[in-house]
Parts: sequence; structure tokens; C-alpha cells
Amino acid sequence: MRTALRWLLAIFYAYTGYAHIATPAPFLQIMPPMIPWPEQVVLWTGIAELLGAAALAQPISAPLRRAGAIGLALYALCVWPANINHMMMDLASADGGFGLAYHIPRMIAQPLIIWLALWTGRVVDWPFRR
Repeated sequence: MRTALRWLLAIFYAYTGYAHIATPAPFLQIMPPMIPWPEQVVLWTGIAELLGAAALAQPISAPLRRAGAIGLALYALCVWPANINHMMMDLASADGGFGLAYHIPRMIAQPLIIWLALWTGRVVDWPFRR
């Protein structure tokens, strides 16, 4: 189960990393205004996602996989403000945007993605002790 979820997470991050580089416009739209050099930040976040995905795909004994898992967890924590900014902007739009049915699960998913990176990368075993 852990291996399958690790590969699924690696594929997810590889895809989103590619999307950040290939089509940065949607990511630039949700960037908080206080972030300097938004185009470069989106480019480098895409590169970080691609590198993290490659690291997460490493064999079970590879220390690089653990480093990639920690990096992806920290990355997910760092981009959370952009997700919050997107929610606030979207809900404030005249049509209500995607609505709470979209944004609340997305906000709940962020800590789960952080944990999933750490768990599938074998950085933590919580809550499944060996």
C-alpha cells in the first residue's frame, strides 16, 4: 500500500511540476501579491515538484527518497498560503467561484499531502507503527 501511494504521489507531483512549467498562468493567478518575482517562483516550484517526484520514485533504501519526501512535505507547507489566497479570492468573486465544497476539502487535503509525502518516503511511520 505504501509503495503504491508513493508512486501515485510521485506521479501527481511530476504532473503538477510539468503543469507549473508548461502552463504557469493558472498558478500565477493564485499567487499571493506579497510574493516577489511570481514567474520565477512558479517556475522553480515546478522544478522542485519534478525533482521531488524523481526523488520519491527512488528505491526503498535510497536516502535520496527520504530527502525528496521531506522536500515535498516542506514544499506543500510553503505553497499552502497560495492555496489559501486562491480560496479567499475565489470565494470573494461575484459568482462565488468554486465554492466551499471545493475549497474546504482542498484545505483539509494539504496536511494530508504533507503527511503522505513523509509516510510514503518512510520518514515517519505514524500512525502505523511497525
